[in-house]
Amino acid sequence: MTTPNKVAAVSEITTDFNESTAAVLTEYRGLSVAQLKELRRSLGAETKYSVVKNSLTAIAAKEAGVDAFDGQLAGPTAIAFIKGDAVAAAKSLTDFAKANKQLVIKTGYFEGKALNASEVAALAALESRELQLAKVAGVLKAPAAAAARIIDALRIKLEEENGAPAPAAEEAPAEAPAEAASEEA
Repeated sequence: MTTPNKVAAVSEITTDFNESTAAVLTEYRGLSVAQLKELRRSLGAETKYSVVKNSLTAIAAKEAGVDAFDGQLAGPTAIAFIKGDAVAAAKSLTDFAKANKQLVIKTGYFEGKALNASEVAALAALESRELQLAKVAGVLKAPAAAAARIIDALRIKLEEENGAPAPAAEEAPAEAPAEAASEEA
């Protein structure tokens, strides 16, 4: 028999699945309330860590089109619904699991693809999004910096050959366009 509370719970879990880019299924048997609070805090604001009922989660996952949790919903279950950086959240979960052996990472999904526990650990081993973006920016910046060094080296070489400072690009006369306009008139 369905009750309004169960329907609301299934709806909330389905919404969590649909709004998250990744989710990690865990077993939390033996963790204290204080430890769960610490885990939630370490996951950050963009990750919702919820203790769920297995039967309701199975229904919600089916409604959301998530099949990664089939056969895994047994025992005390909690799910980390990740809306932000999946790497950072996976890293927090695996670090917490290493420090607290009671937390078991069972399975997960990332952008619609099912992940087993070792794949969640591999996701956690990746560098953060910010670090990856910084590396890309450095790679993109390198050719421009090299060109600037070459141009500066050419300027210095011209100065040495001529014995006088070579004109720099910034030192072009500001009045030149105005003089050219008055000559044309």
